[in-house]
Amino acid sequence: MIKHFTNLEWKQYFRSSYWQKSIAINILMVFFALYFVVMFLGLGFGLLFILKKTFPEQDAFVVANGFLFFWIIGDLMMRFFLQKLPVMSVKPLLTLPIKRSTVVNYVLGKSAISFFNFLPLFAIIPFSIMLIRDGYGTSMVLTWMFTMIIIVLIINFLNFIIEAFSAEKELSFLPIILVVGALFGLDYFDILPMKSLIGDGLISIANNPILILIPIAILLLCYGYNYKILKSKLFLDSSLKSKVTEVKAADLSWTKRFGDIAPFMQLDLKLIWRNKRTKSMAMLLVIGLLYGLFFYPQPMYRDKEFMFAFIGIFSTGFFLINFGQFIPAWDSGYYKMLMSQNIKYEQYLRSKFILMIMSVAILFILGIPYVYFGWKILIVHFAAAIYNIGVNSHVILYGGSFNRKKIDLDKKAAFNYQGTGAVQWLIGIPLMVLPMGLFALVNWLIGFELAVAVLIILGVIGIVLHKKLMKLITKRYLDSKYKMIDAFSQDS
Repeated sequence: MIKHFTNLEWKQYFRSSYWQKSIAINILMVFFALYFVVMFLGLGFGLLFILKKTFPEQDAFVVANGFLFFWIIGDLMMRFFLQKLPVMSVKPLLTLPIKRSTVVNYVLGKSAISFFNFLPLFAIIPFSIMLIRDGYGTSMVLTWMFTMIIIVLIINFLNFIIEAFSAEKELSFLPIILVVGALFGLDYFDILPMKSLIGDGLISIANNPILILIPIAILLLCYGYNYKILKSKLFLDSSLKSKVTEVKAADLSWTKRFGDIAPFMQLDLKLIWRNKRTKSMAMLLVIGLLYGLFFYPQPMYRDKEFMFAFIGIFSTGFFLINFGQFIPAWDSGYYKMLMSQNIKYEQYLRSKFILMIMSVAILFILGIPYVYFGWKILIVHFAAAIYNIGVNSHVILYGGSFNRKKIDLDKKAAFNYQGTGAVQWLIGIPLMVLPMGLFALVNWLIGFELAVAVLIILGVIGIVLHKKLMKLITKRYLDSKYKMIDAFSQDS
């Protein structure tokens, strides 16, 4: 049965409409994977020498185990944001005579062979080899190595448990922040020395192999809890049942002043407020607004004026970037129906454009208190807002015409890469890198005032040419209309 499941997923992946369209991003991901493999191999073979040189009076093996606590919490946080439980198209299987336990065990077993579980092995195994070569007992090192492999699997299943608790929350990343923050706080304030407990525990297991039963028992508990969670959700009726909630209507009459685009604006505002992914994205505006507080209070950034442009573009354009990069994929669930109506595509795009520039203006106004850190910061933020309105708004609308991936609005927004393609990665270059690089270059060659003027002039040019640019963008969308309809109709 496992062979049959694997065969089905293999066919599903390579027959997907996204396979040919995602070849470039797949190749890029392979290069990233190879890069990290090389880095971990280098760490594995070189860690013993680094520890001996840095801590010459201490046992390198003891020191390494002492730092494993920080690796565990770092790995747990990284997995939460990047690793998702491997899923199957289980709905068709639920009507067949296949045991639910078989499906659940396959999904959990598949997660165990994730790249995130193999990557640490490229450091653990070479480090174990170097320990044996350095004279440490072979049985002790092998016991430690197998314990580390078990810990990797524990982190794997613990991550899915945390995700299960966070799935229904608006701020879905809050549970992982609380777990990691609590563990780090216990160690930092010497309430519970986690660093020493884990380090001494691993050394004890290495010296007494029978104690390896403890991490094995923890692994089985984590696996069993994941099994229980998944099996409880694996019902056909639970996947079909709709969640009934009371809709709270908002007064959107103010949108009528925008004329013929008002109905589209109302649809977008309702979509943002009533769906989990868009609603949590909107709530993350606070992070965008306060982004400058991570940098401006620190003296080392006050003389780096090129950073002002980056922070200004990001802070005033947070909604523009996060909402705009998925136009028109937000409407992918009913895009076919929308395109069958007698509507002007330019009105559809203008409504989204108006929402984006309104957000830029509001975020700039709310960010005026940044003047506390210097008048230059406020001026750059103003220039960045003009640039966002005149240039980035058009760039991101044009980039949206290349979107071909459907979005599930019921999923969380934070660190959710569902619906993300090569377009979302590449568009960051003209959106963020180009204005920051241009500002930095002019500021370095000529001066601060002209660098600000360049951003404002480019923004004003974009505003003046808005109608012509919108016609070109609309034509691009109309040319891609049927390709989008076909792509958004795909289930995978």
